[in-house]
Amino acid sequence: MTKSSVLGYPRIGADREWKKALEAFWSGKLEENELHAKLQEIRLDHLRKQQAKGIDLIPVNDFSYYDHILDTAVMFGIVPKRFAYTGGAVPLSVYYGIARGTKDAAASEMTKWFNTNYHYIVPELNDASPILTENKPLIAYLEAKEKLGIEGKPVIVGPLTFLKLSKGYDASETDAWLDQLLPLYTQVLQELADAGVQWVQIDEPVLVTKLNDADLQRLNKIYTAFASAVPGLNILLQTYFESVENYNEIISLPIQGIGLDFVHGLEGNLQSIQTSGFPADKVLGAGIIDGRGIWKASLQDKLTLLGTLTSLVTPERLIVQSSCSLLHVPVTTAREAKLAAELKDALAFADEKLDEIVILTQALSSTDADITAKIKEAEQKLQALQSSGDRNRKAVQEAVASIRVQEPNRSRAFAERHVAQQQKWQLPLFPTTTIGSFPQSTEVRKARQQWRKNELSNEQYASFIRDQIDSWINIQEEIGIDVLVHGEFERTDMVEFFGEKLAGFAFTQYGWVQSYGSRCVKPPVIFGDVEFVGEMTVEETKYAQSKTDRPVKGMLTGPITIMNWSFVRDDIERETIAYQLAYALRQEVEALEKAGIGMIQVDEPAVREGLPLKENKQANYLDWAVKAFRITTCTVQETTQIHTHMCYCEFHDMIDSIEAMDADVISIETSRSHGELIHSFEENTYELGIGLGVYDIHSPRVPSVDEMSNMIDRALRVLDPKLFWINPDCGLKTRGQEETVASLKNMVDATRIARAKYNATPVLN
Repeated sequence: MTKSSVLGYPRIGADREWKKALEAFWSGKLEENELHAKLQEIRLDHLRKQQAKGIDLIPVNDFSYYDHILDTAVMFGIVPKRFAYTGGAVPLSVYYGIARGTKDAAASEMTKWFNTNYHYIVPELNDASPILTENKPLIAYLEAKEKLGIEGKPVIVGPLTFLKLSKGYDASETDAWLDQLLPLYTQVLQELADAGVQWVQIDEPVLVTKLNDADLQRLNKIYTAFASAVPGLNILLQTYFESVENYNEIISLPIQGIGLDFVHGLEGNLQSIQTSGFPADKVLGAGIIDGRGIWKASLQDKLTLLGTLTSLVTPERLIVQSSCSLLHVPVTTAREAKLAAELKDALAFADEKLDEIVILTQALSSTDADITAKIKEAEQKLQALQSSGDRNRKAVQEAVASIRVQEPNRSRAFAERHVAQQQKWQLPLFPTTTIGSFPQSTEVRKARQQWRKNELSNEQYASFIRDQIDSWINIQEEIGIDVLVHGEFERTDMVEFFGEKLAGFAFTQYGWVQSYGSRCVKPPVIFGDVEFVGEMTVEETKYAQSKTDRPVKGMLTGPITIMNWSFVRDDIERETIAYQLAYALRQEVEALEKAGIGMIQVDEPAVREGLPLKENKQANYLDWAVKAFRITTCTVQETTQIHTHMCYCEFHDMIDSIEAMDADVISIETSRSHGELIHSFEENTYELGIGLGVYDIHSPRVPSVDEMSNMIDRALRVLDPKLFWINPDCGLKTRGQEETVASLKNMVDATRIARAKYNATPVLN
């Protein structure tokens, strides 16, 4: 009989209980034993829910105290030396130190998990001596079995993926590192087999990317070793986010099951299985329910797909499952009382996806009238939203159809604009600025909450925001920053803020997902055609500019970032959504310029995370992503300076596209990767204005002047000093005022040192 499964369940809890427990522990309000007890309670609740829903193969060890890649690293004792780890099970102080940094040691690098908005902690191999510190999958399996009677499916990140995502070693050392890790993985699996585990899910998402011959040999070596060591253990080799490369080599591996993504990798995986067949001795994990999107599935379409698959794989060798872990979606729609009925009825979060998986699994072996009715009801709810006015705004559709055939260009080339802008602004060498947001204190959050509850009037709230702007304009001037920002105190989130002011968006009450660590975001839902309704940022920016003689940047979030950080509709192509957003944001850019704002930052930190994993799809995506940015910014005057910001960006593989965006200044994260991004400029030229972040805003530590000076010096060895800006890595919303002011003062001091070295004019206070 066909079985049901998921690849993982959200960690955070319906009320973000997980986040609250972590932050209480970090702040000293929760003892370590209390943290363990609270997280166990959350973890078991998630398992009970899947058990009650009727999921057959329930994942265990998908839960984490921070991040699953970090979990894998510490399980194998891979801890950077700066954290003074002395062996044994890694204590929480070290575990969280790696993730968040300490007073004395910088945090490990954090970057995007493939092309999602989840961030993982990058393992640092360097001089590590791997050893199995504790068998985390076994602990999770025994807990589920003993506490709930669940015969769980342990989940572990595979060796090839772990190595590919790690740093601190040369490519020539890959096999040596594999030889160190393979016995430890084997020990984990042997202990699982000895405990009676039936199925183990080994995640190898790297298999959807391009592999070379050496990687294929390593893959064969890994799974041949596992088959020899644990011949009685069923291994499900799990892939997701795209179709697999090297399908024929993968199906030849000595494993018992293969998990394929039939949502985001539908075309490629289906073609492979239809062309080459599927082994009769293996189980197919068919990922047909979208683990990343929030829309109800067309269950009839999914049944048709399953019918195709069961013509190639016998039903008893089929597992109906999610396309990836449900980590990427909110927990449940059950409490979303404020959404319009036609929208809510078309949504499926994690719990609803469990139901869809169970219904489809049952439908394969039953013609029960209740199951048939549920499938029909799902189709009716999807169609009701599709027919709504929100998805049929003719004026927007016609405007975007016109825009997409045009070439959006600035009136003059950068070299000419740069001269005109410098004449207008008279900025010093190495201008200093920040990325946009300043600390959102408890007072700021309280005032916003009171305003949303109508406990503060619009006038009272506006006055409060102006007071915050006044304070931080003064602080920036006192520190000596050259180009100021208003601080974004009126904004909860850089995407949500704009979504609330544009038509075509909806907002959930409880639709939280994990971004990194305890940081949870509540992505807007783009459910209809996007339309500009009225000015969004002009009032606060214009007010801030009236309080200073220094330039104040207008701050917008770019179209690609809004799209990539939202849950988007799946009935039209993403390119069309991007152009709708760009057209709306262009109208806001024009309004800012008309109000006298001559520097406008259109942030695009999420461009790269939307980059397709397949190389043959990347150029097309970058073309329309660049075009969307240029649609947003192309109509301004030559003296209006367009800034943008990016973070977590592998700059070297998209430098041409970033330059093609034609922003006058780009600020980009570099300190979290300990300056490694600068290497991109040692191999490539970049001829527009650029600011490399000189300190990591994700850590509470205040970086020294010397640290930032060293970063500046290295950057100036490869960048044009006349085009170089100095700024933090990212926005400062999550930091405290004291550390922010101290860090910015050090940044300005480091800038003064750099100017002195280059015989520049000092900053005028």
